[in-house]
Amino acid sequence: MENSGTIRIGNENFDFPIIEGIEGERALDTRTLRAKSGCITFDEGYGNTGSCLSEISFINGEKGILRHRGYPIEQLAEHSSFLETAYLVIYGQLPTADKLAAFCAEVRNHSSIHTGMRHHFEGFPSNAHPMAILSSMLNSLGAYYPEMSSNNREQDLAHFDESAALLISKVRTIAAMTFRMKQGLPFVFPDHSRRYAENFLHMMFSEPYNDYQDTSGASNALDLFLLLHADHEQNCSTSTVRMVASGGANLFASVSAGVCALWGPSHGGANMAVIKMLEEIHAAGDDGSRFIKDAKEGKAKLMGFGHRVYKNYDPRAKILGKSSERVLEGLGINDPLLDIAKHLERAALEDEYFVKRKLYPNVDFYSGILLKAIGIPVEMFTVMFAIGRMPGWIANWKEIAENSKSRIHRPRQVYTGSAIRDYLKVDER
Repeated sequence: MENSGTIRIGNENFDFPIIEGIEGERALDTRTLRAKSGCITFDEGYGNTGSCLSEISFINGEKGILRHRGYPIEQLAEHSSFLETAYLVIYGQLPTADKLAAFCAEVRNHSSIHTGMRHHFEGFPSNAHPMAILSSMLNSLGAYYPEMSSNNREQDLAHFDESAALLISKVRTIAAMTFRMKQGLPFVFPDHSRRYAENFLHMMFSEPYNDYQDTSGASNALDLFLLLHADHEQNCSTSTVRMVASGGANLFASVSAGVCALWGPSHGGANMAVIKMLEEIHAAGDDGSRFIKDAKEGKAKLMGFGHRVYKNYDPRAKILGKSSERVLEGLGINDPLLDIAKHLERAALEDEYFVKRKLYPNVDFYSGILLKAIGIPVEMFTVMFAIGRMPGWIANWKEIAENSKSRIHRPRQVYTGSAIRDYLKVDER
């Protein structure tokens, strides 16, 4: 049969249906494999396993395609904003002008955090990692909004619209307050007259009698950065959110877990690794030429180039690269790290060694450069990623919560420990 596949185990054949996605991707539906055969599949890292059916985002890594709800990322980047894209990702359609205005107003109205939460910051040491603070504070929000975090699906969904806008708004405020706390600076109240990204930069960098003013286009570039990170299919942190949600956990607990997953250097820390690489090249007195030679000889690892999913150019990198260049020109920054970055970029785009291996700059390469230029400290880079990814996490939680047939995620394992032992016959104690 065309719409089925066969797995042969020993002398017995087992037939399974093939599920086909809207873009032609195909999956062998092995949900009944264990019941039929007594076997499970082993796929370490789930690289060949479809964990869910989702309507949110589509990626074709071979062709360099990323779409949210059917809209190409290139179109959204050109015509949309972060909050409009967030609405699309969460609710499945672009909002009308009235719905977008109402959504933005809801986000704006939730900018401040409860006065009691301000004291939580006093409990963190000044050297605490911003991601540890962010995860803790997001989970703590549930304590201040118990009606939205009841772990009762029906009740939590009844408050979903408010809790979604609340999280998108407050994650930015918590991030800005974390930065100020670690700098030993007083908190800055949100300014409701400013747009989302500009308000965030205001809460980060404004000082008494010296409000932050964006004259370089930094807030527009940051809004684009957030838009480009809004969702990215079933990555580590998004899959974590879905797994936690599958157990019935509320939205606040689920996105807090997503922050913890994103904190890992193999996931959210990639743009930090780019800056570290550039700093090491500069410290060695190299303009990048020697490093490129070492990379080609396998003596150095080029960070921010190539991508596990994209075997072509990361579509987000093309977009952010152009925006970063405009912002850098507007800021008039003279940073030797940026010169090294441009040298590496030219090599990756023109050198046959990199082109042949499709080691193009990815979004992490440009995002690290952009965030550094705006003035975001390196240890806050992953926090910025979390702010951008919040809509995707919320949308994936919603898919789980609204599916009455969804089951708790419970992967199997292949046990490789000791065989059965007899406790009574152990001679050495």
